[in-house]
Amino acid sequence: MELRQLRYFVAVVEEANFTRAAARLHVAQPGVSAQIRQLERELGQRLLDRAGGSITPTEAGEAVLPHARAALAAVEAVRDTVDEFSGLLRGHVTIGVVSGAVTQDFDIALALADFHDAHPEVEITLTEDTSDRMRAALLAGRLDIALIGLAHEALPVGLSLDVVVDEPLVAAVAEGDPLLTPGRTEVTLAELASRPLIGLPRGSGIRAVLDGACAQAGIRPRVAFEAASPQLLARLAARGLGVAVLPAPGADAPPGLRILRITDPEPRGRIALAWRTQGPAGPAGRALLAGLRTALAQAAAPSGPPALTGPAAGQRPPAPR
Repeated sequence: MELRQLRYFVAVVEEANFTRAAARLHVAQPGVSAQIRQLERELGQRLLDRAGGSITPTEAGEAVLPHARAALAAVEAVRDTVDEFSGLLRGHVTIGVVSGAVTQDFDIALALADFHDAHPEVEITLTEDTSDRMRAALLAGRLDIALIGLAHEALPVGLSLDVVVDEPLVAAVAEGDPLLTPGRTEVTLAELASRPLIGLPRGSGIRAVLDGACAQAGIRPRVAFEAASPQLLARLAARGLGVAVLPAPGADAPPGLRILRITDPEPRGRIALAWRTQGPAGPAGRALLAGLRTALAQAAAPSGPPALTGPAAGQRPPAPR
């Protein structure tokens, strides 16, 4: 029995798919299948049920799974202990980013590059996804850290947060739109009910905020166009294809775009740095989280909102030893 086989087995169970597990492990899918078949032959039991659309552990697989995870964790602890003596930080950290999470005040690429310069032995995997899927991935341990959109004030159970963006959503329209009467700066959500809207896809935090505000106002939004990029939403609105609901565009807004503040109610877009309450599993993840929190705090210092109270504020993950 090899540790590699246990690592492959755990990844396939967590991904419920050989192809996704292979991509996560950065190996070829046939190699993953072969190693797990070899493990099953050695143990004399089938560990995975391959019937149907997804892979699930058999009864024997369910019994083996916690021991496989414990063995992998023990090996990682041995490596961490040795690294303490050498002062070397290494490992693998997975971070997710929702579209629109990168602001002019915070360059995540720069933050990650600075961390890589300081800790070249740490491998970082960066992915972009919806907030809903990233919350689930954080809780399942498939992500260590994520920048997610928030639709509600309550903290998701099992996660801690630092809110890094909190700003009102606006209606962006093209020049000449009927909404742009002289001197007008606001529009109610009810007035947008009959207009084709341009918004982020379902599963994103901002779309959930829009849907929730419309439900509160008793209206059903007519979303004609969806796109994952706020910049693309703004360009679609500037060409007169509808009213885009998004955070206020910055200096890179396309020409011909006009902004109206949304009222009654006033939806707000919020983005947060999120992690499991107990912190990332390894010292590399904890170090990267500490660095990102510091960088985000510095970016938000001039006018940014305070961090959430409760578990997210004052509950830093343990620093690497």
